[in-house]
Amino acid sequence: MVLLKPFKPPLLSRRPSGSANSNASDASASKPERDDEAPSAAKRRRVDEESDGKADGDWVRRSKVVVRPASSSGFRKPLLGPANTGGVTTPSESEQRGEDGTPEGYYLVLWRKPTAKKHKTWDGDGVLAVSSGYAHLQDVSGRDLGKTTWNSPLLPGSTLSVGGKDVEVDAAISRADFMAGKPFLGGGTKITTPISTTKTSSANAKAFAPHKPLAPTKPLPSPSAPNTKATKSQFKDPLLNKTVMPRPTSSAVPQARHDPSAPGALVMKRPAVAPKGRQLVDVVVDPILSRQMREHQREGVKFLYECVMGMRPFAGEGAILADEMGLGKTLQTIALVWTLLKQNPVYEDGPVIKKALIVCPVTLINNWRKEFRKWLGLERIGVFVAEDKKTRLTDFTMGKSYNVMIVGYEKLRTIHEDLKKGAGVDIVIADEGHRLKTAQNKSALAIRALNTERRIILSGTPIQNDLSEFFVMVDFVNPGLLGKYATFKREFEGPILKSRQPGAHPKDVEKGRARSEELAALTGQFILRRTADILAKYLPPKTEYVVFCRPTSVQASVYRSVLSSPVFSAVLGSPEASLQLINILKKVCNSPSLLGRIPTESANSKENNTEDPSAQRTIATLLSSIPGSLLKSPGSSAKLQVLDSLLHHLRTSHPSDKIVLVSNYTATLDLLATLLTSLSYPFVRLDGSTSASKRHSTVEHFNRTPASSCFAFLLSAKAGGMGLNLVGASRLVLFDVDWNPSTDLQAMARIHRDGQRRACRIYRLVTAGALDEKIFQRQVAKRGLADEIVDAKANVAAFSREELRDLFRLDEGGGCRTHEALGCECGGSGVVPLDEEEEVFEKAAEDVERDTETIVPTSDRATDDEDFPDLSELLKNRPALVKANEVDMKEQERRIREQRSPATGSGGGKKGGKAKMRTLMQYTHLDASRIRGADEEELDIEALVDDEVLRDLLREDGNRIDFVFSKTWS
Repeated sequence: MVLLKPFKPPLLSRRPSGSANSNASDASASKPERDDEAPSAAKRRRVDEESDGKADGDWVRRSKVVVRPASSSGFRKPLLGPANTGGVTTPSESEQRGEDGTPEGYYLVLWRKPTAKKHKTWDGDGVLAVSSGYAHLQDVSGRDLGKTTWNSPLLPGSTLSVGGKDVEVDAAISRADFMAGKPFLGGGTKITTPISTTKTSSANAKAFAPHKPLAPTKPLPSPSAPNTKATKSQFKDPLLNKTVMPRPTSSAVPQARHDPSAPGALVMKRPAVAPKGRQLVDVVVDPILSRQMREHQREGVKFLYECVMGMRPFAGEGAILADEMGLGKTLQTIALVWTLLKQNPVYEDGPVIKKALIVCPVTLINNWRKEFRKWLGLERIGVFVAEDKKTRLTDFTMGKSYNVMIVGYEKLRTIHEDLKKGAGVDIVIADEGHRLKTAQNKSALAIRALNTERRIILSGTPIQNDLSEFFVMVDFVNPGLLGKYATFKREFEGPILKSRQPGAHPKDVEKGRARSEELAALTGQFILRRTADILAKYLPPKTEYVVFCRPTSVQASVYRSVLSSPVFSAVLGSPEASLQLINILKKVCNSPSLLGRIPTESANSKENNTEDPSAQRTIATLLSSIPGSLLKSPGSSAKLQVLDSLLHHLRTSHPSDKIVLVSNYTATLDLLATLLTSLSYPFVRLDGSTSASKRHSTVEHFNRTPASSCFAFLLSAKAGGMGLNLVGASRLVLFDVDWNPSTDLQAMARIHRDGQRRACRIYRLVTAGALDEKIFQRQVAKRGLADEIVDAKANVAAFSREELRDLFRLDEGGGCRTHEALGCECGGSGVVPLDEEEEVFEKAAEDVERDTETIVPTSDRATDDEDFPDLSELLKNRPALVKANEVDMKEQERRIREQRSPATGSGGGKKGGKAKMRTLMQYTHLDASRIRGADEEELDIEALVDDEVLRDLLREDGNRIDFVFSKTWS
């Protein structure tokens, strides 16, 4: 047993000079230490020779002689860490101080539960936030693990106990990165570590390392089959099947498929590196496509190509093309697919993809087929359309004649398993991809089952509903980039929504803004969004008119009857019944005669939107309280009267113009069809009952037929509000409004598209003072947030009882409630003071600057009294300063809530409404009564309203137009 013990050299001690107890020290130091005495200390880090060893209890190395200080007990004190001379950040640099003076810092850590194991392991990675005297521990999924009081600085290697768990600090991160939530996004973002350390980085640090672009580090794959000729010439021994021999480098310069130096050539970005022994070649878009493309479309193709080829700095090969309607998303997609099908950046390799799948609504299948035929013809590419049971799917999966397949979302659910056979699918393009907004969407699950990494979403409208839908779309194109939804909801969705609440704490506002900016920066690498403003130089001008129609006496009576019904309060108590009540009031805004159809409709009707029999009975009881004579009164709809006059003036003064009439309800389309029939105006109709085979022919007939043969097009916003090109018409009437602004924007974009040659005019009819106007206000508030990542959309069923009551209130006081909510001082003259807000801000800035110049330290100013301004004159017209103990905090909070409340009636002031509906300040506001009244001579109506049809309508006696908002894009 003695032989197995380690050898211990004799210890030498240096006698301290001048020590009183030198003899005792010598005796103690010279006496060898026995094994049965105090246990030896654990292994410690070796100390550099340069250490001076003056600290008591340190091991000291001098001239290669180890000296151990004397100790009466036989134990030595713990070693102190070596002097940090390698540029390691000191606590003063890494630790910040909060407002309360306590240390503040953020760290990547390792954590584990307490264990008595000899070889301890860590349970996971985490994030430690130290602030306000507490250390708060979370794992990388954002789950809280505990907190403890802590007021000491931390460095890499520091250990502590938090929530019953052992924690070791791995690295410090910046406060900005923590507030942005980068530790919870995995490898998708770069984290700034202000502390440099010689400690070996753990898996936790590696997990948060910045993601490197795929192109520089991951060369494009080599061909799967080896070069047999090269193999036979170099070796005689048999090779393994997986052995791939490098091809001999050719001295010839690689030739691109199309000339990259030709004028107008669209050349794609090259990979940073080439596979070993291979050469790169330029990928050039086919000139038959590139010469037809506009500049923004060329940039869009480059963007998509870099995304699907892994050349952009994010972990994935997907993209979202979110251009507004009419910008040519279809052409950009066709150019990308055609390029990938025919070319590869690695010289002498096969094409990047062999099979492409385009998934779209069934109503757009023929449109896609037509676009491929238009740009590439029938001889260049084979397009397979799966639209009926007679088609053989093996023609696409097994054959070589078809490279592109077009299929509807519903059809894909039944054939996705068969698509895996054969060569498989190399890229998937989802048109109108905002349909894939839930993780359980069957179409999205079918596409995920194809195991295709390259995925593209096309959507003409940005994400508008909530962050959960945003997460689903991002996770669809680039799976795992944002982590798991539970983490995303806890660390991003929650803080962002919390920061937008009225009266949110400044720290919550800062955190929410940082998280929102981080998401915008990360997703902006693969989301491309352009607005229709760039079409101004390509298309004729477009003018939008928001026409506020004063309700008729019959409409007001029916509206009041619904609100005064004894079952009204019961209806508000049920979410299903509340939706029914909203549908009823929307029908009243369109025409009271539409209510006569509701009792006979099915309880499961889509327009009723309920399956609750009790709610249906409640609605039937509510309708029974309305006098039947009111529902059958002719001319009871204000919007229908305005539309009747508009069609008459249009047909009289501009007989060659055609018009599109859009509604969300088939019953309303029936009403409009009756009006057109009574006026003997020829029209066509497209709604949910129109078969897919007839849709294309209906649109072509309308576009090519003169107005004398086909004057109007009745269109359902839900069934045909997207993907259709109705450029044969130059005017469009949006008869009702929808909660979702994208629905209306999609419908209004049907006429202002490529191919349009006339100036477009769009009329949005809104019933003033009723539910119509309040829906419009909320819609505008959402459009104002469209540039942000998420729109905090208020769900109808999530309204409080008071908000619902205000939503249903009928305002009959005259004027325009929307204009009043804006706080605009134009008086309805049609001349909007566009600089009003800027003047207010400039004046406020001047006031603040003047105050700042006034209130400065006296050491920076002259001491003479004449150098100081007269404060009484300066503050004459300003609110007086109030002592802190005299401030009414409740009154102050009430004013803040008023300023932040929405402009939909729930006590919101002018400032709050103006902030919410800022986009309406870009419109001109015209009070129609000024045109009909004595002030008409003072107004230059031709300059205010450039539409002759609308001018004639406004001059007409007895018209029901109260206010008009207008804006022109040119």
